[in-house]
Amino acid sequence: MRRRFVTVAVTAVFAASGATAWGAAAAAPAKASPPQQAQSGVYVALGDSLAAGYQPGLGDDKTGGYVGGVYQTLRSKHRGAKLVNLARSGETSVTMIAGGKCAYAEGSQLAAATKVLAKDKGRVRLVTIDIGANDVQTCVTRTGVIDLPCVQSGLAAVARNVPTIVRTVRAAAGPQAQIVVLNYYNPFLAVYLLGQVTVAQQSVGLQAALNGAIAAGAGAGDAKVADVATAFKSTDWTPTPTPYGTIPTNVAMICGYTWMCAKSDIHANDAGYALIATTVRPYVR
Repeated sequence: MRRRFVTVAVTAVFAASGATAWGAAAAAPAKASPPQQAQSGVYVALGDSLAAGYQPGLGDDKTGGYVGGVYQTLRSKHRGAKLVNLARSGETSVTMIAGGKCAYAEGSQLAAATKVLAKDKGRVRLVTIDIGANDVQTCVTRTGVIDLPCVQSGLAAVARNVPTIVRTVRAAAGPQAQIVVLNYYNPFLAVYLLGQVTVAQQSVGLQAALNGAIAAGAGAGDAKVADVATAFKSTDWTPTPTPYGTIPTNVAMICGYTWMCAKSDIHANDAGYALIATTVRPYVR
């Protein structure tokens, strides 16, 4: 996912604690469980710029972002686990399969993943996948103009490609691997601050359609779904006070946990990546 779309992954919970994460404030790392006996294992991360840990002005951080938080949890359980992060900023569900967006010796991210997973088959503990946002993000402008035919075409691509991706990963990783597919938060809620209330409301429906296609694709390969959308309170319109004034809670979450309101950049800040990681942690075993 590049700079203009959401999409997805806080250890401090917005509503429960009353604490917000304005700007780039980082959430405190979760306490690690007492380490168990060292065991081998592999965590393979696939996806777009969220999986690559992108931050505006800093670029990708493949050992940071939500992947870094998930990896920390895995290592607290299996000290010998290693991380292989194949994610690339800008990847779409189309290019993940066919290549063309990012350079991989194997031709595509999915082909590279298949090679790694086949090599480590039997030792793969976890695979995370976030993909699909870039198929639709160019269909919505920063000022809230929605190109519906473009959205429909992007959603069709996600519905067609995500099942193929997940089935291919499952076949290469084996039945013992835990595969987790992440859905996305909705950065376009931020247009509420521009007075585009109707567009902000419409964006919730588009987010639901995208995440529905992702969930259906996850089911094709017996994968779990990490519910980032719910973690970001995407449908909660309850008013809440913020530095931007009293605004809906879902808009406040985007302002607090992404760069969208501060820099017009859709990517998560440190607190947002920590929140995304919490949606995956229940599936780390």
